[in-house]
Amino acid sequence: MDLGLTGKRALVCASSKGLGKGCAMALGEAGVDLVLNARGSAALEATAEEIRGLYGVSVTTVVTDVTTPDGQAALIEAAGNPDILVNNAGGPPPGLWPDWTRDDFIKALDANMLAPIALMTALMPGMMERGWGRVVNITSMSVRAPVAVLGLSGAARTGLTGYVAGTARQVAGSGVTINNLLPGLHATDRAVSLDQAAAEAGGVSIAEAQAQRQATIPAGRYGTIEEFGAACAFLCSKQAGFIIGQNLLLDGGAVNLTM
Repeated sequence: MDLGLTGKRALVCASSKGLGKGCAMALGEAGVDLVLNARGSAALEATAEEIRGLYGVSVTTVVTDVTTPDGQAALIEAAGNPDILVNNAGGPPPGLWPDWTRDDFIKALDANMLAPIALMTALMPGMMERGWGRVVNITSMSVRAPVAVLGLSGAARTGLTGYVAGTARQVAGSGVTINNLLPGLHATDRAVSLDQAAAEAGGVSIAEAQAQRQATIPAGRYGTIEEFGAACAFLCSKQAGFIIGQNLLLDGGAVNLTM
């Protein structure tokens, strides 16, 4: 399928590895020129070089923290007039409700709600003027079904989901779509950290904790960043222009819902 994205330009946040990298790879394969971001340069430059070598697209890198105002300003400047924005940032550490302070919630909101809103506010007007744009926010399956140890993430990302629900309907008439991807467990560094936390809490090995967590997924495994990236690329495609303000679960069936 031709996604109709050749020559488009995308800003993909937190894209040196994990789900962000999966999205960047899929968009690069579709012919999209990229602005990639991470806090560390080594993995970021390696990913950029990999994408250039595979797909021959232009890749600009910006080493900054997307959760800070200065980082957002740097990304907005580097992005120029992008056609596509993929919002992503690492989730807060796992824990339980007695552990969290007001400062913990503020950090979670800055990273997983306010940062994507700031980038949308800055970049969507240009998309609307040009009559075409795609925004994809990487959130979490905890938006649909609570995960106790991910309460900080769920709270902040649910706030973002509410913002998107109303805003997506306001910009759709200008050719701009906003949708959210809700990952379940994928084979990323984040999964490793959660496996480690589960192992420590349960007094088992990491391998045992991973097997226990995979057993809760009807698909029987963790997702891959390639699968996730393909879903992102489709939501950015010309074929997805009638998908507005939706929350797409990519969880292997882990969230037990009828609709």
